[in-house]
Amino acid sequence: MREAVSGPYLESFIYTFKLSALSALLGAVLGTVMTAAVISINGPRWLQSAVSSFSGVAANLGGIPLAFAFLAALGSQGLVTKILDWVHVDLMATGFKISNFAGIVIVYLYFQIPLMFLVMLPAFEGLRSSWREASANLGASTTSYWRHVGLPILSPALLGGYLLLFANAFSAYATAYALSSGGAQLIPVQIRFFLQGNTITGKDNLGYAMAAWMILIMIVTMTAFLLLRRRAERWRR
Repeated sequence: MREAVSGPYLESFIYTFKLSALSALLGAVLGTVMTAAVISINGPRWLQSAVSSFSGVAANLGGIPLAFAFLAALGSQGLVTKILDWVHVDLMATGFKISNFAGIVIVYLYFQIPLMFLVMLPAFEGLRSSWREASANLGASTTSYWRHVGLPILSPALLGGYLLLFANAFSAYATAYALSSGGAQLIPVQIRFFLQGNTITGKDNLGYAMAAWMILIMIVTMTAFLLLRRRAERWRR
């Protein structure tokens, strides 16, 4: 267990942690903004239903199909890459690769943003119009309302959503594996390497130790998420 979090294996944990934290942060911010925009639009009812339906599908779309779609779009021979090259924008010259850190984060955002939308939609719907009206009657501005009423009420859902997105990215395997052809530094890919039988002499159980650490991290993260979700649901009663 000590060796699984030391040396190059510790670097893999740090790399996975950074990627998960960044994709979760971007997904949480963009997903919350998208939710606020959909809720505030005084448009037809089908618009919210359409966005919710798409989010339900996109949040569960991953693995090989998602990796193939992004490779076909942003790979070295991808459609978007060729279009940008046609207008004299060399995406590859910037150092961007769909299999590196930035590329994997962009791919993860495809399912992170819709997942955050699904988490935040009930929280935004739980904000009662009477609270805004009471704030306005007391002379509070829109900024004051969100600072002293809206955000404090939404904060458990925001933090819980972030933790859920972090756990979602931390445990993702097939998409990153397909994008990097098995060469990613992510912990799930490293675990697969050892469990496939590609073991080093005397380190047969290293893959199981890494998996055990990963399970412990997931238990802590999901426990915190469930506690925050329970707190957020108080305002919906």
